[in-house]
Amino acid sequence: MRSQKATKLRIKVRPDSLEVVVPEGRDTTEATEFVFSNRAWVVEQLERARQLRAVRRPGKRMRGQILYRGEPVSVSVVQVDRWQAPNKVALEADAIVITRGLDARTPVSRSLEYWLRRQARASIEQHLVDVGKRVKRTPNRVYVMGQRTKWGNCSALGNLSFNWRLIMAPDYVLRYIVTHEMVHLAIPDHSQRFWLTVQSICPNADRARQWLVANGHRLTVDQADPTLCLG
Repeated sequence: MRSQKATKLRIKVRPDSLEVVVPEGRDTTEATEFVFSNRAWVVEQLERARQLRAVRRPGKRMRGQILYRGEPVSVSVVQVDRWQAPNKVALEADAIVITRGLDARTPVSRSLEYWLRRQARASIEQHLVDVGKRVKRTPNRVYVMGQRTKWGNCSALGNLSFNWRLIMAPDYVLRYIVTHEMVHLAIPDHSQRFWLTVQSICPNADRARQWLVANGHRLTVDQADPTLCLG
């Protein structure tokens, strides 16, 4: 897009496109070279914009099913009259079974989320150990949270945070996010060196990003789902 007011080349990134602002009198070839020289930044911004849309967009899924490690898994609730213990969540024969008593006060959807959070932390910690050996770095603290706009983050203090919903994605997706944030401990920017390092540790990085863009909105436990609220 040509602009009479612009004084320098600029790139505007949108979820599905990008726009290059070209001052009057500047050659389009120069604009192309400008985009190419900043391609790593452009890719990163497009990814973040799409992730934001994916996390916020309401998803549609079959009642009684969620994604678990990238595969649709049925969720059933078993009500036991004399069950006095807290709700129990377990993976049994490729299905998630939630056992609860008649007088249980904790919603089964909350029990399911807590269970998924524990599974997420266990998997994340396994990948942290493996990737940590490759980059020779150790995070200060690790948080597994319920972010609404990010899958992972590396703070200036060396703390890493990850979205628990990643346990619903295929393992190579979770590994990519762990790798991305771990590499930031060694390379804080998104330079070519950063992306080459990520790719060397996680060859499925591009595939993982594409999966998140296409399926990120499906990583949810809908607390309004009747199959997760019935006793």
